[in-house]
Amino acid sequence: MNKMLSFKSTAMMLIILSLTAFAVNCFASNSWQNIQEKGELVVGFCAQYPPFEFKTETGELKGFDVDLANAIGEKLDIPVKFKDGEWQGLIAGMEKGDYDILITCMGKTTARKKNVNFSDTYIDLTEVIIVRKEEKRIQGKADLTGKVVGTQIATSSERVVDGMAELVGEIKKYNYTTEAFLDLKYKRIDALVCGVAYAVVQIKKDPSFKIVGAPLNSTEVVIALPKDANELTSRINAALAEVKANGTYQKIYDKWLNLGQDTSE
Repeated sequence: MNKMLSFKSTAMMLIILSLTAFAVNCFASNSWQNIQEKGELVVGFCAQYPPFEFKTETGELKGFDVDLANAIGEKLDIPVKFKDGEWQGLIAGMEKGDYDILITCMGKTTARKKNVNFSDTYIDLTEVIIVRKEEKRIQGKADLTGKVVGTQIATSSERVVDGMAELVGEIKKYNYTTEAFLDLKYKRIDALVCGVAYAVVQIKKDPSFKIVGAPLNSTEVVIALPKDANELTSRINAALAEVKANGTYQKIYDKWLNLGQDTSE
């Protein structure tokens, strides 16, 4: 009797899981149709990462990703709605339908690891080492031996730093890169690793920091979409290609990322 109940319970659980997976796949495959029906494209991001996305003092959302999303929406003839969220919860939020896509400076490796669809690359970014301006001991990667190095969790920078685990003395991980900059300023860490665009923006705001050494890697940044949302992915890629071809992308790049600092030294 107990075996029969156990069998029935297991069978019921498998049926429920199968139906859930079927429903998720149907939702994903109909993503473009759902967007058309509701008349808007909901873009999720974490507005803590200038110059890609951030809030002004008046609460307005601005940045490279904001302008790119609007340009893509214009090509799709769909109004864009932005929703700010916590970085760690963005993909889960997209999976449950809070966002249609994520344009949030997400690396391709992160997107692949999270098992979601992703667009063609929309920018290549390097990760760099940041230290205090008066720092003399650290001139590059080799000088991080035994040092305390900070980075933001769930980012390409984290993977770079994790790859140096045997070199550095300690790795400190933060929810946001701004927290790492604060700890660096007050000498709680020796250096931090982050994307070059974000680094240059922070240095412009606070020149007590500097970039040292050669770039540590290059990251392909992509738009994340629900798994199996293939029609939506194709349309996003086509719109992105148009935005690049007609010069709009270059204008957005020059506005936000042509920052005029040589980061190769």
